[in-house]
Amino acid sequence: MVRFGIVGFGLHAVRRLMPGFERAKKCRVTALSRSTMEKAQASAAEYNIPLAFASAADLCRSPEVDAVLVTTPNSLHLADALTAFAHGKPVLCEKPMGIHAAECREMVEAARKSGLLLGVAQVFRFEESTAALRRRIAEGQIGTPVFARSEFSFGHNDAKRVWLTDPVLAGGGPIADIGVHCVDALRYILQDEVVRVTARGAWDADSGAVEAAAAMTLDFARGTLGNVLVSMRAEYRTPIEFVGAKGALRADDALNVERPVTIELRREHHTVESETVENVDAYARQVDAFADAVRGEASFPVPGEEGWQNQEILDAAFRSLKSGRSEEVAQVPSATPVRMRA
Repeated sequence: MVRFGIVGFGLHAVRRLMPGFERAKKCRVTALSRSTMEKAQASAAEYNIPLAFASAADLCRSPEVDAVLVTTPNSLHLADALTAFAHGKPVLCEKPMGIHAAECREMVEAARKSGLLLGVAQVFRFEESTAALRRRIAEGQIGTPVFARSEFSFGHNDAKRVWLTDPVLAGGGPIADIGVHCVDALRYILQDEVVRVTARGAWDADSGAVEAAAAMTLDFARGTLGNVLVSMRAEYRTPIEFVGAKGALRADDALNVERPVTIELRREHHTVESETVENVDAYARQVDAFADAVRGEASFPVPGEEGWQNQEILDAAFRSLKSGRSEEVAQVPSATPVRMRA
């Protein structure tokens, strides 16, 4: 049983991670850290976690922690990951992996130098819905994909995540927070890379220095045109769609873990096939997969290089917001699998 320590135990840990660990079969949480010992001890008591710490360093020093899950605000990911590596601990880092690509590169290089595992928590790669879409497209059910669309929106009225509108802590608005999910899902499902990005944004009085909504056009290497729409002002929704010469695949709320997802194969304006799947185990699959990699039994399917590549795409989007032009995306070298010693 791999023992995880959660650095930055907050709303995400409460809503998503702890329910995932409850369903996991190969790992459990033995420690957490928060900004003060009082807060840490309160959360540890509430969720029956044995150890509480007021710093990432103290958590990483614990012999009762085998792997570190970094869930702090985005600007702290690099420092927290480097702290874990310095103490010989593998890291699963929440998305986006950093504030900009240079941070992600530093994390990847530090992991390689240390011989330690670095993964990025792109949880939707562990969904049944994304797996089904990837399989159907690979089978050629819609022919060569011409268009790909992913949307993610939510109403930001959560006082516990006020840092989302702080560009220093978040690195951006919904492009960084949820756009990274859309980008990663399209890359994963299409099994293709983004080579160019064009972005447009919208700001309002409540979003401050970060965008409140954005539209991104993604040019994929094999010619698919992608469209990503993100907002922290619209109602919660996560539709996804792929259109090719032979038909279209679509799903409403494909990137969700609460409700069943129905995938439709449509041809000539009619649904010719449908499949309903459940994503409830996505978070459990993610941490169990990382546990397998920590034990040396498998390679983690979303290594740090994937988080770095996603950040190169986000960086290009933010450059495009400023320049008003399409921006090229730097391509990250493929990952060399790291297997921990059992």
